Amino acid sequence: MWAKLRRRRGSLSWIGARRPVSVDSPRAIGTSRALSDRIFRGVSRGGGVTVLAIMLLVGLFLLIRAWQALSVSGWSFLTVSSWDPDAGAGHFGIAAVLIGTVLIALVAIVIALPVSVATALYISEYAPERLKKALITLVDLMAAIPSVVFGLWGFFFLQGAVTDIARWLATTFGWIPLFAVEGFDPSDPLGSMTVFTSSSFVAGIVVAAMITPIMTSIMREVFSQAPVGEREGALALGSTKWGMIRSVVLPYGAGGIIGGSMLGLGRALGETIAVYMIISPVFVIQPHILQNGASSVSSLIALRYGEASEFAMSALMAAGLALFLMTLVVNFVASSIASRSRSGVDS
Repeated sequence: MWAKLRRRRGSLSWIGARRPVSVDSPRAIGTSRALSDRIFRGVSRGGGVTVLAIMLLVGLFLLIRAWQALSVSGWSFLTVSSWDPDAGAGHFGIAAVLIGTVLIALVAIVIALPVSVATALYISEYAPERLKKALITLVDLMAAIPSVVFGLWGFFFLQGAVTDIARWLATTFGWIPLFAVEGFDPSDPLGSMTVFTSSSFVAGIVVAAMITPIMTSIMREVFSQAPVGEREGALALGSTKWGMIRSVVLPYGAGGIIGGSMLGLGRALGETIAVYMIISPVFVIQPHILQNGASSVSSLIALRYGEASEFAMSALMAAGLALFLMTLVVNFVASSIASRSRSGVDS
């Protein structure tokens, strides 16, 4: 009997030795997407790839068309102020128009930023519910107004309306080079006011009116996403309405303010028609924003496109390539900051 038990135990141990030991491992879970999901995924991916491909093709087209002028001018294209491409190398460049473009865009941002923040805060925090919907619709409709309408408004109304403001700025802050005006005597009350028209200041105000709706919409959206719990907590601790906004809403929406401002800056850099209708193009570096005469890359292209020779057209394409790259960088940075602010990462 004992021998039989030993034989049975040996056979069981032999069977256990041959049986593989199981190891616990996570089971792969697969998902079967419906046909509609696969179609939507493919269309979305195709749309994103198409947009990137179009942008690359536009940049490649500008580079190919601009290569003739760039190969002749070299790095002087970024340092020369005059614009006479048919005269050869050293006689054409975008230094003046590039600085003019940046100055107009900076004036627009300085004016539009406080207006956009105040408007967005009023709509999201103070406006009654019935008025809030109307204001949101009105701001969105303002963004759809054609730029030529803003240009006509700036040309026929704004140039004469802001000369007194420009004169006061030149008189009060003329010791700052940015606000100095050559040929203007503050002690002469009968001095000509034409020195203040067609300036970067007037063009910047018009562009500010154009970019304010876009900036306001982005900021309002971010402000409205501030956490309700933190809002109520600040008010429960005895904070005033403005104290809650200052300690909760504005810190949460800081990324949205930066992103909206940079998106507005991207549009301000590329604005063409409104600026072209207001400024008097000059091809010298003009750092005085209140003085008559300004320039921008987009207005240069609009001004010289019709009469350009083959080589001059290549030079204009080079100017367009510089503007394309500048606005592309600004918009990419702005989109990144704005998307992070919407998800609350920056809060």
